[in-house]
Amino acid sequence: MVLKNLEKYQLVLASMSPRRQKLLSDLGLEFKVVDAGVEESYPEELGMTAIPEFLAELKANAIKEKLQENEILITADTIVWKDDKVIGKPENKEDAIRILNELSGSQHQVITGMCVQSTSKKYCFHAVTEVWFDKLSDDEIQFYVDSHKPFDKAGAYGIQEWIGYVGIEKIDGSFYNVMGLPIHKLYQYLKKF
Repeated sequence: MVLKNLEKYQLVLASMSPRRQKLLSDLGLEFKVVDAGVEESYPEELGMTAIPEFLAELKANAIKEKLQENEILITADTIVWKDDKVIGKPENKEDAIRILNELSGSQHQVITGMCVQSTSKKYCFHAVTEVWFDKLSDDEIQFYVDSHKPFDKAGAYGIQEWIGYVGIEKIDGSFYNVMGLPIHKLYQYLKKF
């Protein structure tokens, strides 16, 4: 393990997202997975970066009482932000098509809020990535939704999937943040334990 300071800790990832689990695993870290089991609601007056941080902290607060002294809890929440509003996960196929039409040919932000905490330390932070989509045809959107079923993804897309290959013109910021875990930033915070 590269992060020798983590040898005395058990990492706990409170996320059922297979993408977050894969990214953390690819970092070479061992961890256990738990479900925070909270309803993801937030005060309406919160802004772009405050919303995902609030939700990450909400998840952390739901679990922190069970946290052992040798554990580090990792929670995260990712939102898509466009035109001063949150674009969430699609409710169904029609909603996914609507969302992708809204993102097509324009720019949006992907923000992940994170909390990393032990019984003695706590860090909450966020990462923002700007994403530019090319104009997508109806056939491209239909094909993607039918073949990848992006119903568990904020913004109705996964950058690492087909639509990312053909539809994303450029990004400014962390690619992995768009996948749901700003892994570089997380690594820097894990060094602090």
